Amino acid sequence: MKDNVTSNFTFAHFSDIHIGSWRDPRMRDFATQAFVKAMQECIKRHIDFILLSGDIFNTPMPPIDKLKTVTGMLKRLHEQEIPVYIIAGSHDYSPSGKTMLDVLEEAGLVKNVAKGDVQGMQGEEGKENGKGKLCLRFTTDQKTGAKITGLLGKKGMLDRKYYEELDKTNLEAEQGYKIFMLHTALSEFKPKELEQMEAHPLSLLPKGFDYYAAGHVHYIFSKQQEGYGFIAYPGALFPCNFRELEQFGCGGGYFVQVHTTPEGKREQTVQWEPMRVADTLCLSMDGHRKTPHQIEEELVQQIRKSEVYGKIVLIRIAGTLASGSLYDIHFTSMFGMLYERGAHFVMKNTAKLVAEGVDDLGTIGMALQQPEQIEEAVITEYLGQLKLGLSRDEEKEFTQSILGVLATEKSEGETNTTFETRVKEEMERVLQEKKVI
Repeated sequence: MKDNVTSNFTFAHFSDIHIGSWRDPRMRDFATQAFVKAMQECIKRHIDFILLSGDIFNTPMPPIDKLKTVTGMLKRLHEQEIPVYIIAGSHDYSPSGKTMLDVLEEAGLVKNVAKGDVQGMQGEEGKENGKGKLCLRFTTDQKTGAKITGLLGKKGMLDRKYYEELDKTNLEAEQGYKIFMLHTALSEFKPKELEQMEAHPLSLLPKGFDYYAAGHVHYIFSKQQEGYGFIAYPGALFPCNFRELEQFGCGGGYFVQVHTTPEGKREQTVQWEPMRVADTLCLSMDGHRKTPHQIEEELVQQIRKSEVYGKIVLIRIAGTLASGSLYDIHFTSMFGMLYERGAHFVMKNTAKLVAEGVDDLGTIGMALQQPEQIEEAVITEYLGQLKLGLSRDEEKEFTQSILGVLATEKSEGETNTTFETRVKEEMERVLQEKKVI
């Protein structure tokens, strides 16, 4: 073929694995198990290559035990000659630039495709030639000839400047089967429940790619977009919170088959497949005009009728109480009943349950589902009050960097003194970088 692309090949696309996201001991291994299951499925299906669109880990420096499992699985893929192409997500990204993804790439276990150069600006002629912009390079898969590139994701949508400075000319002119990896929300495709999430317009993306391997937004979505190509969000590989468990039950990813017809036309078939590692049971109740005692009785009846053994049990109650308050409902005893019957983990959501005379929280509960959204909303509200002499974008990035340092976790085997010194040095580096000290 003229574009040197293999006639028929397959690849898999996963994102937002968030290994290390769940803190409870009963939940923290599921993301790792989902990753292992997904990679084993790729080996079983003889996939030609794998795409991971950001947030492989929940922090730039993940726990050693989780890292060991991931590294072992990546090593097995390497031995099976299945390349893994990645970009960093908003959780992978570190203010210091240090991330475990660099170590994995140096070891030859993954390939970061977000590579490029910024060319110098030289007058109007330079502008017309695309100089002074970010020029991405393609990574070509040796076996299939597929050409892959993309951009990393950063918290607070601070990656927008990369898209605004992106030189699209060469990207769009490139021939062959092309994949663009991204870790950001797109305004045109946000689900209703995440409508308050910050996003980029589709127009910032280069056109004419065959497949856009997206991540960051935890929902399952795909669409053949005219002028662009097939845009796919696989969602989190394992749900990261109550809402995701309730809505999806499990995570998964896309398996893509690319083939060429006898007439020479290239086509692709895209299928989302679940990667289930735990069963979920949802117990929902309308608590409107009911007393706490009535709610308890109805919940107990539901529990007795349900098979809960080994399952993640989700309890959602909404409405306006006839009397009393939320604190009059004895959830502890009901949780105990569920665990006695063998439930693996129990969670409740009473954000929409209010006492009589208290206004419903309306959309607030939905707006604050994602921790990142809460963080971004608070930062944006107070921008400009620090009087640091920074622009709004600079102050936002500075604040995100500070929060990133404060979120640093102690490594396994690290002494308190070493940990404190490491955090202090990183904080001083961030402050000096913005000339705050």
